[in-house]
Amino acid sequence: MITFLVSLVVLVLGYLLYGRFVERVFGPDDRQTPAVRKADGMDYIVLPSWKIFMIQFLNIAGTGPIFGAIMGAKFGPAAYLWIVFGCIFAGATHDYLSGMLSMRHDGAGLPELIGRYLGKSTRAVMLVFTVVLLIMVGTVFVYSPAAILHSIWGSTMMWIIIIFGYYIIATMLPIDKIIGRVYPLFAFSLLFMAAALMVMLVVKWPSLPELWTNFENMGFASDANWTDQIFPCLFITIACGAISGFHATQSPLMARCVKSERMGRPIFYGAMITEGVVALIWATVSMYFFYNDGTPGYELIGVESGYHTPAPAVVNIICNDWLGIFGGILAMLGVVAAPITSGDTAFRSGRLIVADWLKMDQRPIAHRLMICIPMFACSIAMLVWQIENPDGFNTIWQYFGWSNQALSVFTLWTLTVYLVQKKKPFIITLIPALFMTTVCSTFLFISKQAFHLDETLAYLLGALCFCIALTWFCLWYRKYQQSNQ
Repeated sequence: MITFLVSLVVLVLGYLLYGRFVERVFGPDDRQTPAVRKADGMDYIVLPSWKIFMIQFLNIAGTGPIFGAIMGAKFGPAAYLWIVFGCIFAGATHDYLSGMLSMRHDGAGLPELIGRYLGKSTRAVMLVFTVVLLIMVGTVFVYSPAAILHSIWGSTMMWIIIIFGYYIIATMLPIDKIIGRVYPLFAFSLLFMAAALMVMLVVKWPSLPELWTNFENMGFASDANWTDQIFPCLFITIACGAISGFHATQSPLMARCVKSERMGRPIFYGAMITEGVVALIWATVSMYFFYNDGTPGYELIGVESGYHTPAPAVVNIICNDWLGIFGGILAMLGVVAAPITSGDTAFRSGRLIVADWLKMDQRPIAHRLMICIPMFACSIAMLVWQIENPDGFNTIWQYFGWSNQALSVFTLWTLTVYLVQKKKPFIITLIPALFMTTVCSTFLFISKQAFHLDETLAYLLGALCFCIALTWFCLWYRKYQQSNQ
């Protein structure tokens, strides 16, 4: 519990101190924002700052800071380090700068920003990569809530149709009609559930493993089937609670609704720190579930095998055990509403990215349909394959997890090039870019779903990728400096 409390304080200080430093590096000013300059009543709409914060938080959160933290907690207290330092120095910096850069470029989507700073060929690749990723997000966030709702009432297919119907409406309508009205309520529910669990943690004050006594991979030591290594698997497992490329696809949605650039730090940096706090709470609660005073916590709750309990089941068990019936309702909002609200903005973001590429005005409904129909058709085809294959959901989710972090790599390199060109301290994004490049490449080499190479060879190849990335940057930086002398 001491590690948890210290981590909580460090996250708050990270927002107050490092967040202000990152803000000064970017330098927000009083220029007219896209929400004012390009107001169209559809996607460019000025919204209150509190509402933008709530929407941004729910857009980037979904079930990520819950499920990812639960699965990452199996590694032990090492998860605290990644959530805290990853969130402050990588995730929140990534979210803030990508949101502000989008605002500086008329609310441009991520592929447009990548193309502007990393080249047209990279833009073309990332356009396809990003849209496919967003379709995958929407697809996995149809099936998972539908399956959970099926356990309560109705059929899975019925709920899939209902959720897809909602996605179509939310994607097509102006952002303030459904998203602007419903999201703040869901965001409040997610925050209230986390706050209630934190209060219960303080009341129970369980004896949990601390960072200085259990720095090893506890999941690997406790369960022979949990064979993933801390590096790089922890950094892929806990994504949304530390850094996530998906966030950079969502920030432009809110960049088109912000009235002043000076609102950027509490909205973009603040929403990520808030998500880190939620992930921290769920990681701690999960450690009570997996480890408690040397005894598996799940035995205290009456679960036969905690290490193999799916993340949604852990949410329901903990909330019902600690918060009663009301907690069960909150758990349902968190497990069902959160993925749905991430799914609809994923499709919306995909629509806007394609529209920017085609330079297609989105006010006519016919233009929106021209983009949305093929996008939803691809999602339905992916969903059918997922249903027909017994392990379809897990397969799509694993590829989504790696793709999500790989996207953050391209975003961080884009931000680094931008800071170099503006003669600003680019080290704040260069270090996270190099680190995440190494994480994603090593995971690709070591993962059973990819190359599955020998561990030593995988690490050597990951180190080689680090050297290649650093060499590329140094050569580019030297060439850029010479051309601008």
